[in-house]
Amino acid sequence: MSVSTAVSNAASAQDICAPLPVLGRDVTVPLVTGGEVTYAALDYAASAPALQRVWDDVAAYAPYYGSVHRGAGYLSQLSTDLFENARKTVAEFLDCRADDQLVFTRSTTDSLNLLAAALPAGCQVFVFETEHHASLLPWTDARVTYLDAPRTPAQAVATLEQALAARDPHGPALVCVTGASNVTGELWPVRELAAAAHAHGARIVLDAAQLAPHHPVSVRDLDVDWVAFSGHKLYAPFGSGVLAGRADWLQAAEPYLAGGGASRRVTRREDGGVAVEWHESAARHEAGSPNVIGVYSIASACKALTEAGFDTLVARERYLIEKVRAGLAEVPEVRILSLFGDDAPRVGVISFVVDGWNSSHFAAALSAEYGIGVRDGLFCAHPLVRTLLGTAPESQGDCGAPEAAPGEKSLNAIRVSFGAGTPDEHVDRFVTAVRELVTDGAKWTYRTEDGRCVPAV
Repeated sequence: MSVSTAVSNAASAQDICAPLPVLGRDVTVPLVTGGEVTYAALDYAASAPALQRVWDDVAAYAPYYGSVHRGAGYLSQLSTDLFENARKTVAEFLDCRADDQLVFTRSTTDSLNLLAAALPAGCQVFVFETEHHASLLPWTDARVTYLDAPRTPAQAVATLEQALAARDPHGPALVCVTGASNVTGELWPVRELAAAAHAHGARIVLDAAQLAPHHPVSVRDLDVDWVAFSGHKLYAPFGSGVLAGRADWLQAAEPYLAGGGASRRVTRREDGGVAVEWHESAARHEAGSPNVIGVYSIASACKALTEAGFDTLVARERYLIEKVRAGLAEVPEVRILSLFGDDAPRVGVISFVVDGWNSSHFAAALSAEYGIGVRDGLFCAHPLVRTLLGTAPESQGDCGAPEAAPGEKSLNAIRVSFGAGTPDEHVDRFVTAVRELVTDGAKWTYRTEDGRCVPAV
């Protein structure tokens, strides 16, 4: 399908909704070929720009910042109320159950490592090789079964059911699954996977880092036991994250960090030691001075996305996805990476390779010559990308090519990602740039520096 056909088959982006205002939308960057251009931020899957609403809310609160949970002064009391109200706002955003616990963390990675530290003894963990490293790697103290990449949503459910049927039925078990792939953008059958997990006596945690910024996430509707996500992907890049879900494993575990805030009562024992009574609330795993700004920014982003309406945001994003995919389809040298096929529902994350190009070289040219920021490499999902690139061309160019493991081809890919703040012009410029680079080649020369491709000066 041509770009013009794709666009004519969809409502105009302006008819759907305008992009939400974000910071950096007017930033200009220099081009190696001369002049400047407005920066096209197309790396939302790594970190999304802050919503203007989030920045304004944070700026308005900043003069009133005070210590949380500890101070008697007005600013401390105000900050404490703001912090705990943010917890309620995020819980509503996730449609948590009444008895769920919501813990503020540093990131998705931190959230999943917290849950990993809270696993009961003897817990079995089941995780697909397609996961981001944040959800693939934390389970070092558990018995882990790594599941092969499925090629359809139905195969994902069948693979999990088969693995769970063979497990020890008497011990605890946990399934970890992404909601949307950070490599392909494809949506996973979370509700069906949760049903399979529960049918076999297992629990499930949802990595919603790539899902929550693009689609509504309901803990109740998806019937997941926990959900984790990061603020910096939800237009709130201030170093905070969330783990929300069932309280029992969290309450039974030792505090993730030992220190002030996590402890309810500390006394000296007769033997000279120290006895500690830990909180059973979320504070049990929130020791130390919390990141009030980060927490407040997540709550602000949750409110902004809810008020904008996910139906509207999803409709506009689908329009942009179709525009990008149709544009790339017109370039025969481009191969889009996918597990579930062209018709699979997805968020605004698309990875691809270009025949004859090393991905670092291509990404460098997009930046230096067109002012477009994308991501290249393996996207902290090495097993998945290696699986998807198993049939990649032997030669992908030289500039910036990373060293391969013995017996393995040098593999990497390019990822373009976008969201609620992306204007049409950015994706139009990206599609044009891909076509021109493939057809005409780079206008500049590049060299390798510290494993990266950079413009030669």
